[in-house]
Amino acid sequence: MERIEITGGRTLAGRVRPACAKNSVLPLLAATLLCREPCTLCGVPDLADVQTSLQLLAAVGAAVERRGPDLCTAPRPVRGLVPDPLAAAMRASVFYLAPLLLRAGRVELPLPGGCRLGPRPIDIHLDGLAAMGASVQTLPDRVVVQRRGALHAVDYTLRLPSVGATLTLLMAAACARGFTTLRGAACEPEIADVAAFLNAAGARIAGAGTPVLTIRGVGGLLPGGARHTPLPDRIAAATYAAAVAAAGGQVTVEGCRPAYLGAFLQFLRRAGCRVEAGQDGFTVARDPDRPLQGGVDLRTGAWPGFATDTAPLAAAVLLGAEGASRIHDALFQNRFACAAGFAAMGARVRARGRDLWLAGSDRLQGTLVTAPDLRGGAALVIAGLFAEGSTIVLDPGHIRRGYADLPGELRQLGAACRTAPARAPQAVQYG
Repeated sequence: MERIEITGGRTLAGRVRPACAKNSVLPLLAATLLCREPCTLCGVPDLADVQTSLQLLAAVGAAVERRGPDLCTAPRPVRGLVPDPLAAAMRASVFYLAPLLLRAGRVELPLPGGCRLGPRPIDIHLDGLAAMGASVQTLPDRVVVQRRGALHAVDYTLRLPSVGATLTLLMAAACARGFTTLRGAACEPEIADVAAFLNAAGARIAGAGTPVLTIRGVGGLLPGGARHTPLPDRIAAATYAAAVAAAGGQVTVEGCRPAYLGAFLQFLRRAGCRVEAGQDGFTVARDPDRPLQGGVDLRTGAWPGFATDTAPLAAAVLLGAEGASRIHDALFQNRFACAAGFAAMGARVRARGRDLWLAGSDRLQGTLVTAPDLRGGAALVIAGLFAEGSTIVLDPGHIRRGYADLPGELRQLGAACRTAPARAPQAVQYG
């Protein structure tokens, strides 16, 4: 076991470049199964979820190898059975529904796992595949989806703009027969990124990044392969921005368009940070002697709204800001499990369902906390940057699902932050 140790009170300075986006890389790895030719994904970070994806690909018979920073795949017959432990390890296992259905004709998928954020249904995925002609059987702990012949095109409206369902149906429609229209689709940058990869491999997709996608299916697997560099991780970029907002200092985030996280940067401006946006990066600065301004009511929403993954990061920033604030997460019922760790550090916070209330103006004291999930764990690290004394974050494996080395990146910016071996197996219980 490992732990993350942070000593608060240091301001941050320097430049940082986010790695490729986890939320693009994971569906892109699944999408390589749709290609008849080899594919290369360039600059893929060594995340825990990427490792799980590689294990999943190997388990179904796919060929994939890492060559330095790149992941290279080759076409090979696959089977449509996803092992239970791999499906339980990450929510992104749902991205294999359409590719394995198209490649193997039948897919058996245990219900996906991942962070414990509350119910995360996959009904839109299944309903859309059924509309394309697939047979869907839902069991208590898994789903079985089969097809006879090629899937057919459909004019389908998603009941809500689910990123995962949009990607599933986009992949299925690219290989179906006929002209598909997806309405009410998610518009996140990762959708356009996956569409660009599929188009490079021979798909015919238009409208990515808008609520209406049109896809002329090729009636089988995509004829080519592709060499593709996934877009930069906008949530990692928001994490660095939140860190300097909390700790003070000045940090430039390179290689990530400010538009990718516009709502979060606007939040930091309102809180009192100086944000300078360029074409391909931005700078965030805050005087550590001037308190941030809270008193806000944030609500997460679909792109281009305030991203759910940035809600815990915003909470960490608001802990010491002047004025009471509330954050409402529209997507997950348990987004704010990190509140227990904030409270252990002395913050006056209250989480109930989708809502988190923060009293603000809190002085935090470093202590022992446990990362409850990926973004909540990152938020606890950020809180430790401005807490007095030392903060120890246990169970950092959750954090490594989305950051290859968050402590190392923060340390390069001047933070006293490191990953260290745990002294003894332990867990934190909150009353």
